[in-house]
Amino acid sequence: MKKYHALCLLCLFFVVSWVKGKNKSHIDTLPTLKLKEIVLSSNRLEIPLSQNSKTVQVFTANQIRQSGVTHVVDLLQQIAGVDVKRRGAGATQADLNIRGGTFDQTLLLIDGIKLDDAHTGHHTLNFLPPPQMIERIEIIKGPGSRAYGQNALTGAINIVTKKVTPKTMTLDLQKGNYDQTNGSIFLGNTSEKISVLGFVSRNTSDGYRYNTDYDQNQFFIKSSFNRHKSPLEFITSYSGRKFGSNGFYATPSAKDQYEETQASLISLSQRHKKGAWIFKPKVYWRRGQDMYEYIRNKPEIYRNLHVTNKLGAAFDSSLVSDWGQTGMGFDISSVGIRSNNLGDRSRTMMNFFIEHRFYLFNKSVDITPGLVANYFSDFGSHNFPGIDMGWQISPKLRLYANSGATFRIPTFTDLYYSDRTTLGNDNLKPEEAFSSEVGVRFYSPKVSFSFAFFSRKAKNLIDYVKNGKDDNIPFKAENIQQVNTSGIDFELTHRIKINSLINEFKISYSYLENNLKNNGYNFSRYSINNDLKNHFVFNYQLPIQKDFNAYLLYKYMERTSGDSYSVFDLSTQWRNNRWQVSIYFNNIFNTEYWESNLVPMPKGNGLLGLSYSF
Repeated sequence: MKKYHALCLLCLFFVVSWVKGKNKSHIDTLPTLKLKEIVLSSNRLEIPLSQNSKTVQVFTANQIRQSGVTHVVDLLQQIAGVDVKRRGAGATQADLNIRGGTFDQTLLLIDGIKLDDAHTGHHTLNFLPPPQMIERIEIIKGPGSRAYGQNALTGAINIVTKKVTPKTMTLDLQKGNYDQTNGSIFLGNTSEKISVLGFVSRNTSDGYRYNTDYDQNQFFIKSSFNRHKSPLEFITSYSGRKFGSNGFYATPSAKDQYEETQASLISLSQRHKKGAWIFKPKVYWRRGQDMYEYIRNKPEIYRNLHVTNKLGAAFDSSLVSDWGQTGMGFDISSVGIRSNNLGDRSRTMMNFFIEHRFYLFNKSVDITPGLVANYFSDFGSHNFPGIDMGWQISPKLRLYANSGATFRIPTFTDLYYSDRTTLGNDNLKPEEAFSSEVGVRFYSPKVSFSFAFFSRKAKNLIDYVKNGKDDNIPFKAENIQQVNTSGIDFELTHRIKINSLINEFKISYSYLENNLKNNGYNFSRYSINNDLKNHFVFNYQLPIQKDFNAYLLYKYMERTSGDSYSVFDLSTQWRNNRWQVSIYFNNIFNTEYWESNLVPMPKGNGLLGLSYSF
């Protein structure tokens, strides 16, 4: 493992040195390099990224395109501190974790629509839109309950989809190892008042080992009406997956498991501006379905079927006045599940949010206190305050701090699930935590960096635990009394213009330490044994010529269990008028590693792609 680690770094060093040496005499100065300021749309207060008082990292549409990834799951793994635990190749199944949290403690939003699941966060990433439909991804690290309500205990990810595109139709076909075959069609058209974007795809594979084949279908459609006044946006999406689940759940020896999932979303949202007010109403329907067989094609032995529905409405507003900026809003939703294991369950949720941003000392200092008050039909009422503070030392440099209470109520799986390896617990209490963070951010066209130290004290943390190794002893959901978490986040981005082409490299690093208090259990499924302790990522966007780009990615991960591994990926793209040829290599040094449940990840594999735009 160490020799691969060194070899990866050596390769990166020589590539960068070669490029810089070859072009040293042709390096342009950077005053002509302009970066458009990003305004975070995930907030009720529309504040530029450079003036935000949280640790927020952003992937733009250009960065997504340059990376060459075929699924957003691969992109999220390029952010240190974001732990995407995959089971198998591609986007077959993966869990999203931020700063040592579980998949139930991280919230996913699409255009500000919350996609939390009262069944389980295990299927959250099934709702991800395709990379071709994304304008940017906002990764918000740290407590998010004050802004989003429950399920944002350790962080949130908001995916902003594209609103407009030139009239186009793009056909894309990819072929790779393990008989991977990916095909997609992207359509788009924009007029003065209306824009329509659509995507449909199918991805299949025979699998990289026994019973890891998959068949995935997806479509995503977005329409915008009345674009220049009060735009009304409509989204409909569907993702269906069928896959062999060799060792994915239960124990690694369960080689014949099988699963089918469906994820659907329909939403209607609007942004209306009237004077100093901004109003954002939303209505949406989210549906999830999961069918699991312990022995493939033998449902009579063991089979689970869960169908969840969530109907929700939200209304956010903000006001700019002489006193600062005020944001407030509420949302209400009804969730229900029909399950042969969990039974028929339902829950009503209501949240009210309010925050105000005060400016002091000629707006160089800002303080934003806020509060979320919520009600759950099965867990009663709760209030969680928080505060953000920032000092804008200069237009480029900002110091910030935030702290607040955050929470998560148990899912229906936590409460009621039962099989031979897992037991729910209907006496569970909500998870609660208090988080604090201090950081610094520098932002310029050439160099930007951020550094943050964070801590979190959690109580009543829900995990599945047991005392014995015996597989016949089930994991049971319990409230662990207290877990103290602390760590750091660091990111450095450098952009340089060489021969009129923008080269960009990024280094990010996170360190995490968990300290479990007053716990008598020896084995934990989620919260204790498998977090990323050290996470280092290096990526380089390398435009070799105007129409020929390369993207290099190196990841080093060390988990709290003591396992460590390095993975090196490479992608290239060549464009010629309407044609594009792409090559994507994953794990090119054949590293042996696993990310979740001891499921071995694929060794070196690649995809060759060809696309044509009409």
